[in-house]
Amino acid sequence: MSRLLASRSSGPALRNLSIPRLPVRTASPRIICAYTYVGRSGVRLYATESKDGKGKKETFQGQMLESISSRIAREKAEREKYAKQQQESAASRQWAVTFVVLAAAGVSYYLGTQAPRDPEPTSTLPLSQIRDPKYQTDKANLEAAWADFSAIVGKENVSTVEDDLHTHANSDWSSYRNEESQKPFMVVYPSSTDEVSSIMKICHTRRIPVVGYSGGTSLEGHFTPTRGGICIDFRRMDKIIALHKEDLDVVVQPAVGWELLNEVIGKDNLFFPPDPGPGAQIGGMIGTGCSGTNSYRYGTMREWVLSLTVVLADGTVIKTRQRPRKSSAGYDLTKLFIGSEGTLGLVTEATLKLTTKPASTSVAVCGFGTIRQAADCVAKVVGQGVPVAAVEILDEEQMKCINQAGMTAKQWKEVPTLFFKFSGTDRGVKEQIQIVQEMARQTGSKSFEFARSEQEKAELWSARKEALWSTMAVAKPGERVWTGDVAVPMSRLPLLIEETKDDMKKSGMYGTIVGHVGDGNFHIILLSNDEQRHAAEELVHRMVKRAVELEGTVTGEHGVGLVKRDYLPHELGESTVDTMRKIKQALDPLCLLNADKVVRVQKPKPGEIPEW
Repeated sequence: MSRLLASRSSGPALRNLSIPRLPVRTASPRIICAYTYVGRSGVRLYATESKDGKGKKETFQGQMLESISSRIAREKAEREKYAKQQQESAASRQWAVTFVVLAAAGVSYYLGTQAPRDPEPTSTLPLSQIRDPKYQTDKANLEAAWADFSAIVGKENVSTVEDDLHTHANSDWSSYRNEESQKPFMVVYPSSTDEVSSIMKICHTRRIPVVGYSGGTSLEGHFTPTRGGICIDFRRMDKIIALHKEDLDVVVQPAVGWELLNEVIGKDNLFFPPDPGPGAQIGGMIGTGCSGTNSYRYGTMREWVLSLTVVLADGTVIKTRQRPRKSSAGYDLTKLFIGSEGTLGLVTEATLKLTTKPASTSVAVCGFGTIRQAADCVAKVVGQGVPVAAVEILDEEQMKCINQAGMTAKQWKEVPTLFFKFSGTDRGVKEQIQIVQEMARQTGSKSFEFARSEQEKAELWSARKEALWSTMAVAKPGERVWTGDVAVPMSRLPLLIEETKDDMKKSGMYGTIVGHVGDGNFHIILLSNDEQRHAAEELVHRMVKRAVELEGTVTGEHGVGLVKRDYLPHELGESTVDTMRKIKQALDPLCLLNADKVVRVQKPKPGEIPEW
C-alpha cells in the first residue's frame, strides 16, 4: 500500500499530486479500489487488493457488495418474520376480543336475570310515550316467509294473486278508503289452531305484521292492512267441531257463518240469536262484538260467547275458560278478546251459548207520518217493557230504495216504517201484537199489518234485511256507500234521528236511515262521490259528535276500526284509551296484530286528526 503524507492545509498541493488513474473493469477479477481518508494530520489514500481462497485476488468492492447483499437478505428475512408475527398476534387479539365480548355478554345476562329491570311504573301508555313500531317487510324477508308458510299450509294455500290481495285490502261497502300501498303481500289460509300458531311464530321472529280475515263484511276499515305484511284468512277453518245439545252450547271455528249455524242447529230446535248482516262469520262477529236485529231481546255477541281459543302475537295458544255457563275464576279474558278486532289475538275456536227456538214468532209492520212519530213509538214500547223480540226503523227514503231496487216481492208504502218481531207462546205473541198496535196508533201510525203465515212473516221481514243492498243498488255511477252507526240512551234517540236526517237533507247528498232502535242504535247509509268525500266525512263527524254529547257511543255495533279510532278519547277519555293501549302493548309488544286499529300505535301527523 502506498501512502502519501501532506500538510492539512495544503489542499492545492494535494490536487497537484500526480496519482495515476487505473482503469476499472467490472468484468475483470482484478479490481483496484482507491479512496481517500482525511484525518487530523492530513489525507490518506488507500488502495486495496486481496486474494480469494483460490489464489485469485478479491477486491474491496466485491467484499462490500457481498456484505450489502447479505444485509439486505437478513433484513428481508426479519421483515417477513415480523409480518408473520403480526398476523399471528392479530388473530390472537381477535380471539381474545371475541372471548371478552362473549364473556361480558354472558356475565351481563346472568346479572340481568339476578337483578331484572324495574317494570314500567305507569298503568297507562299515553300516545306521547309510545315508540313507533318497526317491521321487516322488505321483499327478501317476505319471500323467505312465503317458503316457511308454504311448508306449513302447502303452496296451494298461500296466495300472491293480485285479485286476492285486492279483496283482502278493502270492500265496496267499507267506509274507509284505503291507499294502493295498503294491501297484504300475501294471503295465507290455515286449517287449524296449530297452523295459525306456527304462522304467528314465524311472523314474530321475522317481525311481519298480520291481519286476520273472517267474512270481510265489516264496515270501518277493520281488515285493511295499513302496514302491509300478510293476511290470515280463516275460510278453511269452517267446521262445527262439537254440538252439546243437552248443555245448549256449540264449539265452532271462526269461518262458520251465523246463518249456516242456525240452519244446522235448527234441526235440533236450537237457536243462536246474534244476527248481523248476511255473510258475517263467527270470527268477525267476535272481533267487532256485533249484535243485529235480535239484540233488543237477546243482547249482543258478548252475551253469547262462553269461551275462546286464541293464538297470541308470539304464537302462544290460550283457552280463556271451560264450558260452564258461569265462572268467577280469574280475569274474564273471554270478554277482553270480544270487540278487540283482532288487535290482541287471533280467535281459532269459540264455544257459543245457544237457546231453544221460541214456540211462536210473528212480524208486524207499521207506517208513520214522520220519523219523529216512529221514534216516539219505539220509546213508548221500550218504556212500557213490552217483550218484543226486535224493533227496527227504516225511514221513507229507505223504503223508496227497497221499492226501486225491487229486491222484495212486496211493494211498500214509502213512509217512515217500524218493523216489529214477536216471539214466545202463541197467546203471548198475540198479546204483544195487540199492545204494540195500540201504542202505534197513539203515536200517529198510518198503517199496521202483521204476518198470518210463515210466508208473510218472511216477506215482511225481508225488507229490513235488504236495506243496505237496496241503497247500494240505486247509487249513481261514481258513488260509494258510507254506513255509519251510533247509539244513545233511548230517551235521546228521537232527537238524534231527527237532527241527523235534517243534516243529510241540507248536505245535498242522498242517504237513508235504518237501525236497531230498540236499544238506541241506528245507522245512516250515505251515498257520495269523490268530490263529496270531505262533505260526507263532515256529516258523519257531526252525527258522532251529537251522539257523544247526548251521552251515547260512537259505534253501537260496527266497531271502531280506522274510521272511529280518533273519536274514542272524546267518548271514553284519554286515560281510558291509554289503558287500552297499555293492554295492547302487554299482549302484542311488537304491534304485529292488526296495527292501527282501535287505538293509535304511532303518533299522528300534523292535521291528521280532525278538530272535535
